[in-house]
Amino acid sequence: MGDARLWAVVGATGTGKTDLSLRLAEALAARGRAAEIVNADAMQLYRGMDIGTAKLPEAERRGIPHHLFDAWEVTAEATVAEYQRVARETIRAIFTRGADAILVGGSGLYVSSVVYDFRFPPHDDALRADLEAELDRSGPGALYERLRALDPDTAARIDPRNGRRTVRALEVLAQGESTHGAALPEEAALWHEPTTIVGVHVDRPPLVERLDARVERMWASGLLAEVEALRARGLDDSPTAGRAIGYAQALAQLDGALTEAEAIAQTQALTRRYARRQVSWFRRYRGILWTAPDADAGDLADSVG
Repeated sequence: MGDARLWAVVGATGTGKTDLSLRLAEALAARGRAAEIVNADAMQLYRGMDIGTAKLPEAERRGIPHHLFDAWEVTAEATVAEYQRVARETIRAIFTRGADAILVGGSGLYVSSVVYDFRFPPHDDALRADLEAELDRSGPGALYERLRALDPDTAARIDPRNGRRTVRALEVLAQGESTHGAALPEEAALWHEPTTIVGVHVDRPPLVERLDARVERMWASGLLAEVEALRARGLDDSPTAGRAIGYAQALAQLDGALTEAEAIAQTQALTRRYARRQVSWFRRYRGILWTAPDADAGDLADSVG
C-alpha cells in the first residue's frame, strides 16, 4: 500500500465534515495525490435514507469517487463488525490504486473500528437470544442497570434506552471478555500507517442553531414522503434504520402518535444530545487535528508533507 495515507474527517453531526472532505480531496489532487471518500456514517449506508441523513447527492460529489453510500437495504441489521470488514476492504482497494482514502463520518464506533486496531469479541447466539427475550419482556432499564453494576465505564458510553447495545455489552461480559467501549480510542494502536485524523469543531451555541435549522429543513424537504417510501421497503421491521433519529419520529408522526411540531422538536432534542456524545467520543482521539469547518484544505494537505 506504499505511502498511501488514511485520512479520517470526524466530528459532530452538522459541523461541515462533508464539505471539508471534498475540499481535502481536491487539495490532495492538486498536489498530485488522488483521493477517494469512504462513508463512516452508519445511517448513510442505507439506500433511500437521504434527506434525514443529509446525504450528499451524487451530482454534488465533484467527480470524486465515493464508497459505502447506499450500500445496504433498510431491512439489513447494521453491525460494526460487518462495517469494519467492508470498509477496510474498500480502503485497501483504494490504496492499491495509489490513492489516499478519506474516511468521513460521525458514527464514533464505526470510525474507531476502521482507524484503530480493533478486534471484536466473540458472539454467543444462545446467550444473545436470552438477553433479547429479557429486553422484550422488561425493557432496557433493568439490563442497563445490570451493565452499570458490572462495567460502569462501558455503561457510561451507552444510551440507557439503547437496549441493543446494552444486550451486546452484557453478552460480551458474560463470556469473560472486556467490552470495547472503554478501550477506545485512548489505548488502541492505529490500523494503518500513515493516518491523519481531522476533527471538525463548531462551538456549541452556533452548532445548536445549525442542527435545529437542519431538522426543520428535513421536514420541509420531504422527509415524511421519504419515510413513507422506505416503510414500503420494510423500514418498520428494521432493527437499526427504523430507529434512526428523525426516521423514528417521522414514523410516529405518520402513525398519528406525534404531531409534526412534536416530531420536529423531539428530533431536534435527540440530535443535540447525539452531537454532544459525538464530541465527547472524538475528544478522546490521540493526535487529532481540530479545525474549523472553513479550514484551508490545502494547509491540511500540506501539513503531512
